[in-house]
Amino acid sequence: MTTALQDDDDHPPPSAHPGTTACRATDLHVVQTERADPLSKCVEDAVANYLRNMDGHAITDLYRLVIEEVERPLFETVLRSAQGNLTLAARILGLTRSTLRKRLAHHNITR
Repeated sequence: MTTALQDDDDHPPPSAHPGTTACRATDLHVVQTERADPLSKCVEDAVANYLRNMDGHAITDLYRLVIEEVERPLFETVLRSAQGNLTLAARILGLTRSTLRKRLAHHNITR
C-alpha cells in the first residue's frame, strides 16, 4: 500500500504554479492506494493531473517544477537508506559527492 496526494474535488482547481496563487494545504488530501505502478507511470499521472487542474491558466517552467518536486524526496530517501553517508548516497544516485552536496544545500537538506 502506498500513500498518494490527490486533489480535493470539493474545491475548485488551485493555481499552484510559480507566479500564480499558491495552493492551500486543504486543496490536497492523502489517500491510500494499492498502486504498484512504475515511477514513470506515477509521474505521468501526476503531470496529467496537474495540467488538467490548471484549467486554462498559463503554465511556464514545468520542467523545473517537476524536477524540484522529485529531487528533494529522492535525495531524502536515498540519504536515509545510506544512513547519512554522502559517499554511499552519491554512488547510489550516480552523482559525485560534490554535486550531491550542492544539490542538498540547494534544498536545505541536512544529513
